[in-house]
Amino acid sequence: MLIDNSKGGFSFVKGIGPFSSGAVANAGFEIVHAMAIPLIDLDAGYGVIEKHMREAGRPLNAVCGIELRIPKPLTPAGFEEFNHGYLKRLAAWDVHLDGNNPIARTNVAIEISPISAPMLFGFYYTVPSNQRAKNFVLAGAGEVKSMRGNDLEMVAGAEVSTAGLTQKITFVMGLLGERLAEMRVTWSDATAVNLYTVHDAHPVIASTILPAIGIAAHRGVTWHYTRPPIIGMELEIDARAVSREIAIAK
Repeated sequence: MLIDNSKGGFSFVKGIGPFSSGAVANAGFEIVHAMAIPLIDLDAGYGVIEKHMREAGRPLNAVCGIELRIPKPLTPAGFEEFNHGYLKRLAAWDVHLDGNNPIARTNVAIEISPISAPMLFGFYYTVPSNQRAKNFVLAGAGEVKSMRGNDLEMVAGAEVSTAGLTQKITFVMGLLGERLAEMRVTWSDATAVNLYTVHDAHPVIASTILPAIGIAAHRGVTWHYTRPPIIGMELEIDARAVSREIAIAK
Protein backbone atom coordinates (compact mmCIF):
# COMPACT_ATOMS: atom_id res chain seq x y z
CA MET A 1 0.00 0.00 0.00
CA LEU A 2 1.57 3.30 -1.16
CA ILE A 3 0.88 6.18 1.24
CA ASP A 4 1.43 9.83 0.30
CA ASN A 5 3.52 11.88 2.72
CA SER A 6 2.97 15.34 1.32
CA LYS A 7 4.81 17.04 4.20
CA GLY A 8 7.93 15.10 3.27
CA GLY A 9 7.70 15.18 -0.51
CA PHE A 10 7.59 11.40 -0.87
CA SER A 11 5.28 8.40 -0.73
CA PHE A 12 6.04 5.17 1.09
CA VAL A 13 5.12 1.52 1.14
CA LYS A 14 3.61 0.54 4.47
CA GLY A 15 5.95 -1.66 6.49
CA ILE A 16 6.09 -2.63 10.15
CA GLY A 17 6.58 -0.56 13.31
CA PRO A 18 10.35 0.11 13.04
CA PHE A 19 10.36 1.07 9.35
CA SER A 20 8.49 1.43 6.09
CA SER A 21 9.26 -0.99 3.27
CA GLY A 22 10.44 1.78 0.94
CA ALA A 23 9.98 5.40 -0.11
CA VAL A 24 9.74 7.09 -3.51
CA ALA A 25 10.14 10.80 -4.24
CA ASN A 26 6.99 12.63 -5.26
CA ALA A 27 6.86 14.76 -8.41
CA GLY A 28 8.90 17.91 -7.88
CA PHE A 29 11.36 16.27 -5.46
CA GLU A 30 14.55 14.22 -5.54
CA ILE A 31 16.26 12.12 -2.86
CA VAL A 32 19.67 12.92 -1.41
CA HIS A 33 21.76 10.16 0.18
CA ALA A 34 23.92 11.51 3.02
CA MET A 35 26.70 9.18 4.22
CA ALA A 36 28.37 9.54 7.63
CA ILE A 37 32.14 9.36 7.09
CA PRO A 38 33.31 8.16 9.56
CA LEU A 39 30.36 6.44 11.23
CA ILE A 40 28.71 8.47 13.98
CA ASP A 41 27.52 7.15 17.34
CA LEU A 42 23.77 6.77 16.97
CA ASP A 43 22.78 9.02 19.89
CA ALA A 44 24.90 11.81 18.39
CA GLY A 45 23.77 10.79 14.90
CA TYR A 46 20.18 11.78 15.58
CA GLY A 47 21.43 15.27 16.39
CA VAL A 48 23.54 15.32 13.22
CA ILE A 49 20.45 14.49 11.15
CA GLU A 50 18.45 17.22 12.89
CA LYS A 51 21.21 19.81 12.35
CA HIS A 52 21.71 18.84 8.72
CA MET A 53 18.02 19.07 7.95
CA ARG A 54 17.80 22.54 9.53
CA GLU A 55 20.77 23.70 7.47
CA ALA A 56 19.25 22.19 4.33
CA GLY A 57 16.01 24.05 5.00
CA ARG A 58 14.06 20.80 5.07
CA PRO A 59 11.67 19.50 7.75
CA LEU A 60 12.34 16.23 9.55
CA ASN A 61 9.29 14.93 7.68
CA ALA A 62 11.55 14.88 4.60
CA VAL A 63 13.75 12.13 6.07
CA CYS A 64 12.76 9.03 4.11
CA GLY A 65 15.47 6.51 4.98
CA ILE A 66 18.04 5.73 7.68
CA GLU A 67 21.00 3.33 7.59
CA LEU A 68 22.31 1.93 10.88
CA ARG A 69 25.13 -0.37 11.96
CA ILE A 70 25.08 -2.40 15.18
CA PRO A 71 27.77 -4.42 17.04
CA LYS A 72 26.20 -7.85 16.55
CA PRO A 73 22.95 -9.57 15.54
CA LEU A 74 20.25 -9.50 18.19
CA THR A 75 17.69 -11.95 19.48
CA PRO A 76 14.12 -11.08 18.43
CA ALA A 77 13.58 -9.72 21.94
CA GLY A 78 16.80 -7.70 21.74
CA PHE A 79 15.78 -6.36 18.33
CA GLU A 80 12.45 -5.23 19.78
CA GLU A 81 14.23 -3.55 22.69
CA PHE A 82 16.59 -1.74 20.28
CA ASN A 83 13.61 -0.48 18.31
CA HIS A 84 12.01 1.06 21.40
CA GLY A 85 14.73 3.72 21.62
CA TYR A 86 14.75 4.26 17.87
CA LEU A 87 10.98 4.70 17.65
CA LYS A 88 11.01 7.01 20.67
CA ARG A 89 13.29 9.37 18.73
CA LEU A 90 11.09 9.21 15.63
CA ALA A 91 8.07 9.95 17.81
CA ALA A 92 9.87 13.08 19.05
CA TRP A 93 10.40 14.06 15.42
CA ASP A 94 6.62 13.71 14.89
CA VAL A 95 7.09 12.09 11.48
CA HIS A 96 4.55 9.28 11.69
CA LEU A 97 1.55 9.50 9.38
CA ASP A 98 -1.72 8.09 10.71
CA GLY A 99 0.32 5.78 12.91
CA ASN A 100 2.52 4.59 10.04
CA ASN A 101 6.31 4.96 10.06
CA PRO A 102 7.30 6.49 6.68
CA ILE A 103 11.08 6.04 7.08
CA ALA A 104 12.75 3.05 5.39
CA ARG A 105 15.67 1.44 7.25
CA THR A 106 18.61 -0.90 6.85
CA ASN A 107 20.24 -2.08 10.09
CA VAL A 108 23.10 -4.60 9.90
CA ALA A 109 26.04 -5.79 12.02
CA ILE A 110 29.60 -5.22 10.80
CA GLU A 111 31.63 -8.46 10.92
CA ILE A 112 35.21 -7.22 10.35
CA SER A 113 36.46 -4.32 12.54
CA PRO A 114 33.19 -4.45 14.49
CA ILE A 115 31.82 -1.46 16.34
CA SER A 116 31.07 -1.34 20.06
CA ALA A 117 27.81 0.63 19.92
CA PRO A 118 25.04 1.36 17.42
CA MET A 119 26.17 3.83 14.75
CA LEU A 120 24.65 6.01 12.05
CA PHE A 121 25.86 4.94 8.58
CA GLY A 122 23.73 7.33 6.54
CA PHE A 123 20.30 8.74 5.83
CA TYR A 124 18.07 9.86 2.96
CA TYR A 125 15.92 12.96 2.56
CA THR A 126 13.98 14.77 -0.14
CA VAL A 127 14.63 18.21 -1.60
CA PRO A 128 12.65 20.16 -4.20
CA SER A 129 13.89 19.45 -7.72
CA ASN A 130 12.98 19.71 -11.38
CA GLN A 131 14.86 16.52 -12.28
CA ARG A 132 12.76 13.77 -13.83
CA ALA A 133 14.69 10.68 -12.71
CA LYS A 134 12.80 8.27 -10.47
CA ASN A 135 14.30 8.40 -6.97
CA PHE A 136 13.59 5.81 -4.27
CA VAL A 137 15.04 3.94 -1.32
CA LEU A 138 14.19 0.34 -0.39
CA ALA A 139 14.42 -0.85 3.20
CA GLY A 140 16.66 -3.84 3.79
CA ALA A 141 14.80 -7.13 3.42
CA GLY A 142 15.88 -10.60 4.47
CA GLU A 143 14.72 -14.15 3.91
CA VAL A 144 12.08 -14.11 6.66
CA LYS A 145 8.88 -15.82 5.50
CA SER A 146 7.02 -15.12 8.73
CA MET A 147 7.63 -13.83 12.24
CA ARG A 148 5.44 -14.71 15.20
CA GLY A 149 6.85 -13.32 18.41
CA ASN A 150 10.31 -14.83 18.81
CA ASP A 151 9.71 -17.46 16.12
CA LEU A 152 11.14 -16.68 12.68
CA GLU A 153 10.52 -18.88 9.65
CA MET A 154 13.39 -18.57 7.19
CA VAL A 155 13.49 -19.53 3.53
CA ALA A 156 15.85 -22.54 3.26
CA GLY A 157 16.29 -22.56 7.03
CA ALA A 158 19.94 -22.38 8.08
CA GLU A 159 21.19 -23.67 4.70
CA VAL A 160 23.90 -21.37 3.35
CA SER A 161 25.23 -23.50 0.50
CA THR A 162 24.96 -22.02 -2.99
CA ALA A 163 21.60 -23.77 -3.35
CA GLY A 164 20.37 -22.41 -0.01
CA LEU A 165 21.56 -18.88 -0.73
CA THR A 166 19.94 -19.03 -4.17
CA GLN A 167 16.59 -19.85 -2.57
CA LYS A 168 16.98 -17.08 -0.03
CA ILE A 169 18.06 -14.43 -2.53
CA THR A 170 15.39 -15.43 -5.04
CA PHE A 171 12.78 -14.91 -2.31
CA VAL A 172 14.19 -11.53 -1.26
CA MET A 173 14.51 -10.27 -4.83
CA GLY A 174 10.90 -11.22 -5.47
CA LEU A 175 9.76 -9.43 -2.31
CA LEU A 176 11.69 -6.29 -3.19
CA GLY A 177 10.40 -6.45 -6.76
CA GLU A 178 6.85 -6.31 -5.42
CA ARG A 179 7.71 -3.22 -3.39
CA LEU A 180 9.27 -1.55 -6.41
CA ALA A 181 6.10 -2.24 -8.37
CA GLU A 182 4.05 -0.59 -5.61
CA MET A 183 6.26 2.48 -5.94
CA ARG A 184 5.92 2.38 -9.75
CA VAL A 185 9.67 2.09 -10.30
CA THR A 186 11.88 -0.77 -11.50
CA TRP A 187 15.22 -2.39 -10.70
CA SER A 188 16.66 -0.66 -13.77
CA ASP A 189 16.10 2.71 -12.08
CA ALA A 190 18.42 1.77 -9.19
CA THR A 191 21.71 3.62 -8.80
CA ALA A 192 22.91 1.16 -6.11
CA VAL A 193 21.98 -2.39 -5.08
CA ASN A 194 23.45 -3.65 -1.79
CA LEU A 195 23.88 -7.22 -0.55
CA TYR A 196 24.58 -7.80 3.15
CA THR A 197 25.95 -11.22 4.08
CA VAL A 198 29.09 -12.99 5.34
CA HIS A 199 28.47 -16.04 3.16
CA ASP A 200 29.99 -16.81 -0.23
CA ALA A 201 27.41 -15.14 -2.45
CA HIS A 202 29.62 -14.71 -5.53
CA PRO A 203 27.96 -17.40 -7.67
CA VAL A 204 24.50 -16.22 -6.61
CA ILE A 205 25.26 -12.61 -7.53
CA ALA A 206 26.05 -13.77 -11.06
CA SER A 207 23.18 -16.24 -11.41
CA THR A 208 20.38 -14.54 -9.51
CA ILE A 209 20.88 -10.86 -8.63
CA LEU A 210 22.48 -9.37 -11.75
CA PRO A 211 20.01 -10.94 -14.22
CA ALA A 212 17.11 -9.63 -12.12
CA ILE A 213 18.12 -5.97 -11.92
CA GLY A 214 18.17 -5.11 -15.60
CA ILE A 215 20.48 -2.30 -16.67
CA ALA A 216 21.23 -1.52 -13.00
CA ALA A 217 23.67 -4.43 -13.41
CA HIS A 218 25.84 -1.96 -15.32
CA ARG A 219 26.35 -0.20 -11.98
CA GLY A 220 27.18 -3.46 -10.19
CA VAL A 221 26.25 -4.81 -6.77
CA THR A 222 27.92 -3.68 -3.54
CA TRP A 223 28.63 -6.58 -1.18
CA HIS A 224 28.82 -5.56 2.49
CA TYR A 225 30.49 -8.14 4.75
CA THR A 226 27.88 -7.81 7.46
CA ARG A 227 25.18 -9.82 9.18
CA PRO A 228 21.45 -9.00 9.34
CA PRO A 229 20.13 -7.57 12.62
CA ILE A 230 18.40 -10.71 13.94
CA ILE A 231 20.09 -13.99 14.84
CA GLY A 232 19.09 -16.68 12.34
CA MET A 233 18.90 -14.40 9.32
CA GLU A 234 21.70 -14.91 6.81
CA LEU A 235 21.36 -12.01 4.38
CA GLU A 236 19.64 -8.78 3.45
CA ILE A 237 19.32 -6.77 0.26
CA ASP A 238 18.35 -3.15 -0.27
CA ALA A 239 18.58 -0.63 -3.12
CA ARG A 240 18.33 3.04 -3.91
CA ALA A 241 17.95 5.42 -6.82
CA VAL A 242 19.23 8.86 -5.90
CA SER A 243 20.39 11.90 -7.82
CA ARG A 244 22.90 13.09 -5.23
CA GLU A 245 25.30 11.43 -2.77
CA ILE A 246 27.01 13.56 -0.13
CA ALA A 247 29.31 12.91 2.85
CA ILE A 248 28.74 14.47 6.25
CA ALA A 249 30.73 14.48 9.48
CA LYS A 250 29.75 15.00 13.09
